[in-house]
Amino acid sequence: MQSPAGAESPSAPFSPSPDFPHSHPRPVHWVATAAAIAAVMAGASLLQPSDAKASASRPPATRSVPAPDPARADYPVECGPARVDVVERASGDLDGDGRPETVAVVRCHSETGTPPSGVYVLAPAARAGARPTVVATFVDPKERMSVTGFALRGTTVSATLLGYSSPEVPHCCPDLQRKVNWRWRDGKFVLTALPAPGSV
Repeated sequence: MQSPAGAESPSAPFSPSPDFPHSHPRPVHWVATAAAIAAVMAGASLLQPSDAKASASRPPATRSVPAPDPARADYPVECGPARVDVVERASGDLDGDGRPETVAVVRCHSETGTPPSGVYVLAPAARAGARPTVVATFVDPKERMSVTGFALRGTTVSATLLGYSSPEVPHCCPDLQRKVNWRWRDGKFVLTALPAPGSV
């Protein structure tokens, strides 16, 4: 399956932030970071099931359908004995099929530190009483990124991804960032990485 159309593949996908310490990574770490953001971009289309692509042609719903409740969903997140926390949520008809989806930002519960985030799209349950279905993965916690600035405006989901320039950077203090957005286009969710601050 092809990578999302219109997604950037910059050689330096994150930009150092003046607000973060450790903002001068060595070149080898930029390569690892570039690979991580590329995986997120690919995941926007590769990790969604085939029915997510087909939903663009579904007729409008004939009755009102409530937005999926992210607290009831089962997420593909490994947290061991810890629970999964829903830290951000937003609902809207992202693919124009007449039914609302919910986008949820989740992470494993922790009293200390900053566990990596996952961002998932939920579709309404197929039958009454069933759990919402995860139909797309925007960010996989395995990429070890944090999410901030999450918002849904119209049909565009936006966020800032925070990463690390090296393994030595404390997990409390990510020192790289990149603004991205996702939007349904041509039967799939397309990820766009916005220009890095200071780039031409």
